[in-house]
Amino acid sequence: MGAGAGCGRGQHFLPSLLLLLVLLATPRPAGGQLRYAVPEELEHGAFVANLGEDLGLDVSTLSARRFRIVARAGAQQHLEVNLENGILFVNERIDREEVCEAGGTCLLHLQLLVESPLELYRVEVEVLDINDHAPVFPWQEYVLEVAESAVLGARFPLESAQDPDVGTNSVHTYQLSPNSFFSLEVQTRSDASKFAELVLEHALDREQQRTHQVLLTALDGGIPRRSGTAHILITVLDANDNVPAFDQPSYGVSLPEDAPAGTLVIQLNATDLDEGPNGEIEYSFSGHAPPRVREIFRVEPHSGQVLLKGPLDYERASLHELYVQAKDRGPSAVAVHCRVLVHLLDVNDNAPEVTLTSVSTPVLEDAPPGTVIAVISVLDRDSGDNGRVSCEVSPNVPFELRSSFHNYYTLVTTEALDREAVPEYNVSITARDMGSPVLLTSSTLTIPVSDVNDNAPRFLQPSYSVYVMENNAPGASICSVSALDPDCQQNAYLSYSIADAHIHGMPVGTYVSINSDSGHMYALRSLDYEQIRSFQIQVQAQDAGFPPLSANVTVHIFVLDQNDNAPVIVSPMLRNGSVATELVPRSAGPGYLVGTVSAVDADAGLNSRLSYQLLQATDFTLFSLAPDTGELRTLRSFLEQDAARQRLVVQVRDGGQPALSATVSLLLSVVETMPQTLSDFSNFSLPPEASSSSPLTLYLLISLGSISFTFLLAILILTAIRCRGEQHSWQGGGCHCCPRPRSSPDGLKTSNLTAQPTTGTAAHLEVPDGGPPGYCYKICLGPESAQSDFMFLKPCSLPRNNEKSPGNLLAAGKRSRPGQHLHVSKQIKQPSTDWLPPSTQRPALKRYQTQWVWVEGDREVLADAALN
Repeated sequence: MGAGAGCGRGQHFLPSLLLLLVLLATPRPAGGQLRYAVPEELEHGAFVANLGEDLGLDVSTLSARRFRIVARAGAQQHLEVNLENGILFVNERIDREEVCEAGGTCLLHLQLLVESPLELYRVEVEVLDINDHAPVFPWQEYVLEVAESAVLGARFPLESAQDPDVGTNSVHTYQLSPNSFFSLEVQTRSDASKFAELVLEHALDREQQRTHQVLLTALDGGIPRRSGTAHILITVLDANDNVPAFDQPSYGVSLPEDAPAGTLVIQLNATDLDEGPNGEIEYSFSGHAPPRVREIFRVEPHSGQVLLKGPLDYERASLHELYVQAKDRGPSAVAVHCRVLVHLLDVNDNAPEVTLTSVSTPVLEDAPPGTVIAVISVLDRDSGDNGRVSCEVSPNVPFELRSSFHNYYTLVTTEALDREAVPEYNVSITARDMGSPVLLTSSTLTIPVSDVNDNAPRFLQPSYSVYVMENNAPGASICSVSALDPDCQQNAYLSYSIADAHIHGMPVGTYVSINSDSGHMYALRSLDYEQIRSFQIQVQAQDAGFPPLSANVTVHIFVLDQNDNAPVIVSPMLRNGSVATELVPRSAGPGYLVGTVSAVDADAGLNSRLSYQLLQATDFTLFSLAPDTGELRTLRSFLEQDAARQRLVVQVRDGGQPALSATVSLLLSVVETMPQTLSDFSNFSLPPEASSSSPLTLYLLISLGSISFTFLLAILILTAIRCRGEQHSWQGGGCHCCPRPRSSPDGLKTSNLTAQPTTGTAAHLEVPDGGPPGYCYKICLGPESAQSDFMFLKPCSLPRNNEKSPGNLLAAGKRSRPGQHLHVSKQIKQPSTDWLPPSTQRPALKRYQTQWVWVEGDREVLADAALN
C-alpha cells in the first residue's frame, strides 16, 4: 500500500536524481584528501568523479603506473577506476542501508595507489541516501484494545513505522483517517525519530459501538514522498482503568562486547495498581523491534529481565536500541513501552591486519638507500587504544618502515645491499595494538636481492707455471686455468681468451689455444726445446655481465728438454764417408797424443753430457781413450810385432734416458817417419747453407773421382819415366817464398798450382790465391828434367814429429783450372752451451788438416795442406 502511494509521484524522481548527481559530483577536500558524494542505487558504470584530473595525474600513464584502488581481501569493490581516462565509476550497485547499517553519514574510504614513483592518495566517497524505501509497519493490521472507561485525552502509543532511509527520507510524519473519536499526535524521540499516539477525543461507549477502524499512514520526507499504511482495529473493552508503568521511560546500559550469552543486560520493572490479573504484567519486545535485536537479546516475560542471546560485535554496531512493552493480563490491557539503549564497550578482540599493498621485488643490490620496497597497510577494527597500531620490522636487516599516511607504511632500504653476502632477506613485519592485552600480527616478506655485475673474475692463482715436455703431440692439453666470479647467472658466466702477443715473431695463437668455456689450454704445435725454452702468455677471463668485467693472469710455459738429439762427431772427419785415417810414428812413446775425438749434442743438461768409449780395437793394450775429453793416446811403445795398421771404433754416448750414441771408425797407420799430412783430426768448418743431399755434392764427387783417376794415371807415367832416368843426378833448386793469402770464409778451396820451368835447374812454382804463410817451395829437377813434367814441392824445413803446424799443399801432375773451388759442407745443429768440450780438446776443433802421402821408388813424398 505504501509503494502504491508513492508511485503517483515517481515521474518526478528521475529528473531530480540527475540534478542531484550533477550537484554532488564536485570534489570537496576533507582534511587534506578528496571527498565526493554519490547517491546510492546507481547502475554499473555511473560516473562518480574524474580522479585523473582532480589528482593532477597524466591519464596516458595510469595503466603503466598501475593506478588502482587498494581494498582489503574479501571486501566488495563498489567503485572502480577506468585506467583509460581516470574516471571513478560505480562498479556494482551500492545499497546504503546494506553498506552502513548503523545509519548516520555513510562513507566509503578509498586508498588509491600509483607506482613509479610510488604515491598514495586517500579519497572519501559519501553515499547519499535516496528515498528508495517506503515506511513499513510491523503489521498491516493490528488490534488496539481501549477500555471504555478511558478518559478524554488518554493517549495510546501506536506501533511505529520503519524506514531504512535516513534524514528527510525516513519517517517524517503520521496521518490518521478522519473519525469522530480519535485524533493523532506525532511525537519526536531523542534520536529525532517519530512515533504516533492516538488521543481520545470523545468518550467511548462499548454498548453503542464495540469497535472502531482507522487507517494510520506513515509518510517520509523524501522526494517523491513515500508512505506506508496500517489498519488499526480499536476494540472497546470493559474498564481496566490502570495500565502498567515503567520506572522511567528510557534506560541506558553499557555492556562489553565480549559478554557471553545469558548475560543480564538490564532488569526492567513496571507496576500496575490493579489487582489480580489486571495487575499481573508481562514483558515483551514491541512489535517494531528489528530482527537483529531479537537475534541478540531476549526478554523474560515474567521477570522483565533483558538477557543476552547472541554474540555482540562492537565493530559492527556499537549501540543497540531496544523497545520493550509491559502489558497486564486483565481485560482491555493496554501496553506501555520503554526504550533501552545498550552501549557496547570495545574490547581488544581484533588483532591488527597487515596487508602488503604493493611489493617491488626483487631489489637490485646497487639500489640506493631509501629505495621503496613495499607499501604496507595496517588495520585494526577495534577503537581507541585498542585500534591504535604500531608497526616494526625485525632487527639486523637493512630495511626500515616509514609512516606515510595513517596506518600506511613504506618499507625502504637503509643501506647498500650486497647479494654476494646476503642473497635474500626474510623481513618480519610485526604490528601490535595498544590494547590490553596487546594483540600482534606478524607477516614475513621475502625480499630477493637481484645481482648486478659488480665483481670482476678472480683467478685461483696469481700466476701459473706449466712444464711441457718437448716433442709433445699437437692438440694435447697442457694445463687448465680457472677463475671464480661471486656474481650469479649471466654475470658469473666466464669466457677465457688469450691476449694477442708474438712468440719469436709468430702469433701466440699458433702456439697455444684455450677452451673459452672450461679454461683448458692446448698446444697447437710440437715444441722443440732447442728452438724455444720458455715463453709466457696472458690469459683473460671475462664475464658476460653489462658492462663486462675481466681479469688477467700470466701463464709461464717452460719447455722441458728430451733426449731427442744424438751426438754429432765433428772431429775426426770421415774419409770417404766411412773411415778416418791417421798416421802414428813407430817411435811414439807412452802417452803420445794421437788425436782427439770431438762431438757435440744439441740437447741440454744431462742429455748433452758426452762420454767417450773405445768399443773396438786391434789391440786394446796399445791405445786408451779419455772418457771425458776424447783424447786418444798410446799406452805403451810400439813393438816390432804390432800390426802396422790399427783399426779403432770409438763410441760417443750422451747422458740422456735412453742414451743416444754415435760411433766413428779410425784407421791408424804406424809409420817410421811422420810426413806432413792433413789429418782427419781437425776442425772442418761447414757452411750451414750446404747440404750433403744437394745436387752440388753429387757433382763434386764425380769431379773428385775424375781428378783422382787422372792423378793416379799421371803418377804411374811419371814413375815409369823416373825408372829410365835413374843415372841422372838431382839438381838443387831455388827456394821461393810466397806470401800468405787471406783466409777464405768459404772453407777449403783447391789451390791452383802453375809450374813455370826456367833454363836453370830450378823453377819457380806460383801458387795462385796463395799458400800457407812462411813456407818455401822448391822445384827439384834432374838432368832429364826436360823430359819430365813431375814436380816436387818440399818445405824449407820439415816439422818435427807430433808437431801441429801449418801444412803445405802439393799439387803434382795436375793443373787446376783457375777459379775452380771445392766446397765441402754438412749441416750440423748448433751445439748446446750447457756442456762444452774441455780446453784441451778445443784446439783440435779449430784446425782442419789433410795429409797426402805417396811413395816414389824408395822415397816418400809428403804434401801438407792446412787451412786455419
